Amino acid sequence: MALDDDIRTLSRVALFESLGEEHLRLLAFGAEPVRLPAGQRLFREGDIADSAFVVVSGRIGLYRSRGSGREPVASVENGAILSELALIAESQRLMEAVALVDSQLLRIDRKTFIRVLQEYPSLASTLYDRIADDLQALVNRLDRLSPHFES
Repeated sequence: MALDDDIRTLSRVALFESLGEEHLRLLAFGAEPVRLPAGQRLFREGDIADSAFVVVSGRIGLYRSRGSGREPVASVENGAILSELALIAESQRLMEAVALVDSQLLRIDRKTFIRVLQEYPSLASTLYDRIADDLQALVNRLDRLSPHFES
């Protein structure tokens, strides 16, 4: 895939939509293309997360461990980002990710992401605000669901 295609893909990711062309170019240049055939695992639940993945094409199924098996949680397609928290903090994968169909992704490692933030400090504030908004939206969704889980 060409660099310009990677830049276009990254520009459609919600986390990166406020980034300028030069920021996206640096991310795209440092991103590693990943091809994943249908049925292949991208990562396991509990693995150390040192990178995020952007779905370029295809569909990725997300699963949580449940007893001796696994339970489907969701599936994501083009433009989705997986494990975005790994870009800024050491963490573990919260779910297992498996290609449901032949898929292409971009792997963005933490070092590349931090390098972009160091080169453009004002960008860190913008991304901080975006992540804070995403976390607040998650808290609001959990608050709405909490009555369903009360005993």
